[in-house]
Amino acid sequence: MSPPSSPAMSPPPAPAPSFAVAFSALVAGAVAMGVSPVFVRFAEVGPFTSAFWRVALSLPFLYLWARLEADRQKRCRGTAPKATPWTRAQVLAGLFFTGDLIFWHLSILNTTIANATFLATMAPVWVVLGSGLFIGEAVGRASLAGLALCLAGAGTLVGSSYSFAPDRLTGDLFGICTSLFFGLYFLAVRAARRTAPTGVIMFRSSIVTALCLFGFAAVMEGSFLPETVAGLSALLALALLAHVGGQGLLAYALGHLSAVFSSLVIFMEAMTAAIVGWIVLSEALGPLQIAGGAAIIAGIWVARPRD
Repeated sequence: MSPPSSPAMSPPPAPAPSFAVAFSALVAGAVAMGVSPVFVRFAEVGPFTSAFWRVALSLPFLYLWARLEADRQKRCRGTAPKATPWTRAQVLAGLFFTGDLIFWHLSILNTTIANATFLATMAPVWVVLGSGLFIGEAVGRASLAGLALCLAGAGTLVGSSYSFAPDRLTGDLFGICTSLFFGLYFLAVRAARRTAPTGVIMFRSSIVTALCLFGFAAVMEGSFLPETVAGLSALLALALLAHVGGQGLLAYALGHLSAVFSSLVIFMEAMTAAIVGWIVLSEALGPLQIAGGAAIIAGIWVARPRD
């Protein structure tokens, strides 16, 4: 006789990924975002329009990502998952990322690339200041020590080319605004990941960003279409590599790592940009830049989670 059937039980939740998996996603996201300036250069449209297409062209792929997540949850639980409601954090993530992209491009147009890049790497400072205030995450001494090392490394890697000039003050201020909005974006995504999976957050926040950037690009530039297949290919690469890949992996990692530690990805993005510039664009990469990269790696190692 077969044993009586037992009541159906819901399977246990999937175990959280290891630190190695989450950190690998963080590193891969940094590399993907770090190569984006190369594609912007070949996009054949204005910088604000390329930012719009970067997000808009990613929406079908992000929708597919969200659907695949829902199907996986359905297979694991045996029932369709409840619809995830829109939250303020999801909307704020889209608005903050809009501000980051707009001020980043304004900074590039009004100051040197070195100044814009160096000032943008200040975003983790804002994350440190806002983690306890806005999302309730304490910042330990190891994180502060790691951040200090990363800042020193960024100063050596990029800041050696920094130069102050009164006529570039507006562009430098735009660079500081870039860092502020990117820092706020980290905090918003970290908060949003507490209640929603990666694909949902990326899809919804990107809708907000695309709508905002469309209006801004229409006013500032007006010409939306690239002239050649090469230009279209560059825009698709921006969407798939920098946004779906880079921002998506960052959002995934923020579901498992603290906002402060995850924000150190910005320094790795600067490292990647320097290496890609050296390989693809033959830009100088000397001993100081190499030392700066080593300091950034050391800072990330010091700030790593211990538990």
